[in-house]
Amino acid sequence: GFKVDVAYTSVLKRAIKTCNLALEAADQLHVPVTKTWRLNERMYGGLQGLDKKETVLKHGADQVLIWRRSFDAPPPPIEEGSEFDPKKDVKYVDLDPKDIPTCESLKDVITRVMPFWEEVIVPQLKAGKTVFVAAHGNSIRAIVKFIEGMSDDAIPTLEIPTGTPLVYLLDADLKPISQDLTVDPLKFGRYLGDAEKIKAAAEAVKNQTKVG
Repeated sequence: GFKVDVAYTSVLKRAIKTCNLALEAADQLHVPVTKTWRLNERMYGGLQGLDKKETVLKHGADQVLIWRRSFDAPPPPIEEGSEFDPKKDVKYVDLDPKDIPTCESLKDVITRVMPFWEEVIVPQLKAGKTVFVAAHGNSIRAIVKFIEGMSDDAIPTLEIPTGTPLVYLLDADLKPISQDLTVDPLKFGRYLGDAEKIKAAAEAVKNQTKVG
């Protein structure tokens, strides 16, 4: 078991629940948790409220693949006043409206996440703390891209298996340390669990947009 010193999560309930469940399972509910919108999942704009298969049926598999697999192609922006418009959400009342995205590409998510990584998480790591982050596929991709040094072309294809802990060991300069049992394409991060089950979970995420 890992001893966690500090935890970070998004302001979305699924990540908050995951964070709480993980800390409870580790008997570490006393660990301070910071919630931030910067760790939120990607803002899918006009696609909000649709599940992945509904999105394929509405927009076509080819277009959805572009949105999912492109580094810098955002979906259409959300309609102002929509029930899913984040500007109407009480979670964001303290944010400047211009900072609230109406849609995001993966590149936009990285731009949103990295200031929090650099200004908040990195100082904790430099202080020798063990940091736990409970976030979402795309906000985790942002952090993984930085740690692993993955290219803009490679990172959109990385599947993050749901609910599977991913562990990085960093040296004093915050460079990743090689570990056994890494799963391609990761060179440094190690998932906790059975390797075959992890690969199957990643494949399941990949197949979520397939219809029929």
